[in-house]
Order: sequence, then structure tokens, then C-alpha cells
Amino acid sequence: MSGCWKMIRTNGIPRGRHETSFVECLGKFYLIGGREADGLIECFDPAMKTWSQMKATSPLIHHYQPLVYDKKIYMVGAMTGFYPDEPPMDSIQIYDPVEDLWKIGGSIPEERRRGGSGAVLYNGKIYIAGGITSGHTSGTNGWFDSYNPETDSWEKLADAPHIRDHFHGVVVGHKLYCIGGRNGSFHDPDFESFFAAVINEIDVYDFETSTWSILPPVSSLPVGSAEGGVATLNGKILYFGGENATEALELCWEFDPETEKWSELPPLNQGRHGTQAISYSNKVWVACGSPLRGGSARECGNVSSMEVYSR
Repeated sequence: MSGCWKMIRTNGIPRGRHETSFVECLGKFYLIGGREADGLIECFDPAMKTWSQMKATSPLIHHYQPLVYDKKIYMVGAMTGFYPDEPPMDSIQIYDPVEDLWKIGGSIPEERRRGGSGAVLYNGKIYIAGGITSGHTSGTNGWFDSYNPETDSWEKLADAPHIRDHFHGVVVGHKLYCIGGRNGSFHDPDFESFFAAVINEIDVYDFETSTWSILPPVSSLPVGSAEGGVATLNGKILYFGGENATEALELCWEFDPETEKWSELPPLNQGRHGTQAISYSNKVWVACGSPLRGGSARECGNVSSMEVYSR
């Protein structure tokens, strides 16, 4: 194992939140959304290690993977509302950090609306994979769509091999990797059985050939979890944290797309799920999340800390 995760001290701390997004834009990091956010958008300056609150606020938005396009943060495949029947949002949400303004983007086709999806940017288009149509109740799918922000147009693409929600996608080269997540529609023998219905298989979409494939079993995620952090570092993929049937995990793994093999890395200092990761300045940064399995209530204390992985 190489490298390590370190807790870092910051000037100020963010609002503890989970099912949030954590994204870099123009050299600053933004926490947007999450169940306990109360609309607060918070900004971290990695040079000054300082947290600040933006003037703009967000609607109730959670369970989505943000991406940056044209110096703005786009949010597609998101949920709103309250557990367990959180409906999907009907329009793309956009935050402009330069103007500090929240904007409503184009409408999402009604028959393709869902939350808990993986979303990535490739060659100027937004690609959305998987998700669930009705919060934590039903409608887990393997849908795959593209959205062109320039023309405000959608295209329905071939489904992914596995249905999954509560995951994040990542692009390396000309391939999209769908890693982790679960079947949030699984409720047998009881409603919360979905926590154990994790997806270890990795689906890969090749943008050059427009085809899906499944990596061989030996390349599956070593320990399944949902809502883990995903980031790239030096051409490899880090996957860490997440939740399974019993707990929020601190495990960290590195995947080599060339060899299609996993290596175990030193763990997080704090088990957490429901947040995301930022690759910046040859490091991986993570903030907030839930320290417990499931939707942590305010009184259980979501994580406000930040960790950084470096070699």
C-alpha cells in the first residue's frame, strides 16, 4: 500500500451534510445540496484552506453527481423531497459560481427522470447512467442518456448491463466506468434490504465504439458499497467509503484500467458515505458525508471534516 489519507485543519467548517455533492470549479471546491444543507452552498479555497458561504441558495436537492461545463456546475439525475419517496427533479439545475447565481436549466424528459444516477462529461456532452425513479422505493434502472447543453437536446442510448443507483461514474480515456451502487428497489424480506443489494460488477461504456461491456469477475469491486467516493489520480481510479448492509466504510481501493486489477490502499480516517471526491493538485479531497449506514438524522452528527489522499 502507498500514500495515505490525512485529516486537514481548515479555517471554518462546513455544514454537516450527506447525499451531497462536492465539486471543483475554477480552483474552488463547492458543497451543494444534501439532506441537511438547508439550501446552503459552501465554498472551500484550497490555497487558503478556508470555508465560506455563498449568497445563492439551492432548492432541496440530493443524490446526484455534479459536473462542470462552461464554468458552471450542472446537476442532472437528482432527487428532491424526503425519504423514502423522493421524486426526481424535472429540470437540470445549474449553479454559476462566478455570478453566484442558481439557475433552472432545460427540462428532463418525463419518461427519463430519476435520481441517484452517475453523470459525467465527455466531448461536450453530459452522459447519465442508471438511477432510480422513486427515491428509495422503486424504479432502479440501467438507463443511459446523453444531453447536449449547446442544443438542449436529449438522446436515449443503450441501457447499461446492470441496473444500479446510489453510485458515481468516472471517465478514464475514452471509457466510462460505473462502479459501486446498489439496487434500491430491492425490499425482500424487509423494506431496508436494499442496503445489502450492492452491485460489485463494473460496467464499462466505450465512447469510441458506443458499446457496453462487463469487466470479468476478477475485476469486480472487492467490497461492495453504495455512495462511495470515486476519483482519478495519475490515470487510475480511487474508490473509497460508501455504505453496505451494516456500516459506513473507510476502505479505499485503487483500480488500474490497464491491468483491470484492484489494489488496496490505506483507509480513510473516517468511514463516510453520501459525499463525493475531487481530484485536484495531484491529490484527492473528500469532505462531509454520513458516518453511519443510511440517512443519518441531524442529531447523529454528519461529518464536517475533510480528508486528503496523497502519495
